[in-house]
Amino acid sequence: MKKIILYILACGLSFPFSSCSDWLETSPNTILTEDEVWSSENLILRNLSNIYSRMPHEAALETLPGHVILDDAMFSGFSNDGESNNTFGTYPYGWFYSYDYTLMREINLALKNSETSTLKDEDKLATFKAEFRFLRAELYFEMVKRLGGVPLITDVYAYEGSTNVTDLQFPRATEQEVYDFIASEMDDIHTALAANNSSQSRANQYAALTLKSRAMLYAASIAKYSAQKTPEIQSALSSGEVAMAGASATAYYEASLAASEKIINDHVFSLMNSSQTADNFYNAVSTHESNTEIIFAREYNSTYPTTFTYQNLSRSQREVEAASSYIAPTLNLVESYDYLDGTKGTIKTTDANGGYIFYNSIDEPFLNRDARMDGTILRPGSTFRTELEIQAGVYYWTGSAYAFQTGTLGSTYTDGGVLVGVDGPHHTENNVSNTGFYLRKFVDMTTGSGINVNGSSMWWVYMRMGEIYLNAAEAAFELGQTEKALTYINAIRYRAGFGANSLSASDLTIEKIQNERRCELAFEDHRYWDVKRWRIAHTLWNGSSSSETANLYALYPYRVVGGPQDGKYIFVRQVAPRVTVPRYFRMGNYYTAFDATVLNNNPKLVRNPLQD
Repeated sequence: MKKIILYILACGLSFPFSSCSDWLETSPNTILTEDEVWSSENLILRNLSNIYSRMPHEAALETLPGHVILDDAMFSGFSNDGESNNTFGTYPYGWFYSYDYTLMREINLALKNSETSTLKDEDKLATFKAEFRFLRAELYFEMVKRLGGVPLITDVYAYEGSTNVTDLQFPRATEQEVYDFIASEMDDIHTALAANNSSQSRANQYAALTLKSRAMLYAASIAKYSAQKTPEIQSALSSGEVAMAGASATAYYEASLAASEKIINDHVFSLMNSSQTADNFYNAVSTHESNTEIIFAREYNSTYPTTFTYQNLSRSQREVEAASSYIAPTLNLVESYDYLDGTKGTIKTTDANGGYIFYNSIDEPFLNRDARMDGTILRPGSTFRTELEIQAGVYYWTGSAYAFQTGTLGSTYTDGGVLVGVDGPHHTENNVSNTGFYLRKFVDMTTGSGINVNGSSMWWVYMRMGEIYLNAAEAAFELGQTEKALTYINAIRYRAGFGANSLSASDLTIEKIQNERRCELAFEDHRYWDVKRWRIAHTLWNGSSSSETANLYALYPYRVVGGPQDGKYIFVRQVAPRVTVPRYFRMGNYYTAFDATVLNNNPKLVRNPLQD
């Protein structure tokens, strides 16, 4: 009988179905027969946990660089750790690569072995099978959203001495075939998964429906917008591996909407809507207690914590004198949050004559805004644990005019007031915001969580109801069901502090829906993939030094001292100083390049287009 070596992830994930001590009862290198593994619930769980832990996610809490490359942020940490995140300019073709057929084979092997399992509890065995299939579909989704069509392999193949190697080489499926496979799998298995919200760290029925909702929305928008906005890609590789040529966008939008509405109408999960405040939004994403919003997340615990909070507390709040302020949200993102009266969130820094606008308080430009801004971002005037001290310098009266003065972090001006805040912003200093903003979302309020040896138990959210409402709104709008789209988009906006019917049919555009996703889902690993599937990345990140969207902007506040405007504040808008070049996204970046070794080993694979 064949033997296998079962590599145990020693409690790397804190799943609710097993204690850490249970996970360590078997030595990681114990050699077990397949029959032994598949007759033991505990060993199946360990195998399953291992696979959960290895799924590719670019911006999870343990993969910090993903946030500053994939979202509206820059790197403000120690320069040797990640300055390349600020200076890359042109997106490389190979970034975000994932082609993990080692993991795929392990999943397929698990499913094959499950067919002969002697586990007595047939219901549990059915759930395990469904979970492995969920993970396989999720892995295919993570690959297809990067690479386009990839080989669809659902069986286990082994090289024997007499095997013709070409029989083990598979061509790419079309992009459409991969998306159709994901939909079919979720249709088959979702009812075999848990139908309640008792566990958010294992795939439940609604995680499967969310995967379908998300994947079908991606497929639909690629099918619609590829031909409209990036026909060069389709013509460069016309055999279907990319671009969804000929696929029905309508059918995919309908499938996404149906999955989303099933989740909404079953009421197992719901938007956290206890108040229309920043705290409510922060709690909806970042806290465990009484959370009705989170469908699927990766858990951390005190034994296996995340150091995300240690890396991202503001300078004044760090609990050890080391890392802080790694992720600095940009002014671009801040200004995407509208004022509550419906006007755009652009902060006016100068008047029609080019003179500075004087504000009565440091937080005046940020008041009466979409509550999601303060639930996501810390800005001048914010309090988190304690009040932040964000000030870049003073604008002092010389007797005839105003002039700037700056200094070191935490310095005092001659009037006894703050010259430069402990929290900056600062042009060149490490571990302090370079943009004037800090991250709040996913940063732990708990004392001690900012110490690297302690870490935080903050979870990383993969799926939640905010996305479901946005998926439903976008799909309905694209299908011409404007009133239904309004219902879902206004529900999202209501909990952000807007009126119950803040948008009317005449207000709703695809650009408005796109901005709602940017605000709601910031730093949750959506933005980069969204602008790719909408086929607008090359226009947003066009490499131009004069582009408002390709450059990353900062906002520096100055306290006014003396003269007719004494006690007020001005704000200076500028390109974030450590970001030396605008972002440049080329047509070839819509699909990640295959690794050269993979192409050499399998001549049946075709390269992705426009990457010469």
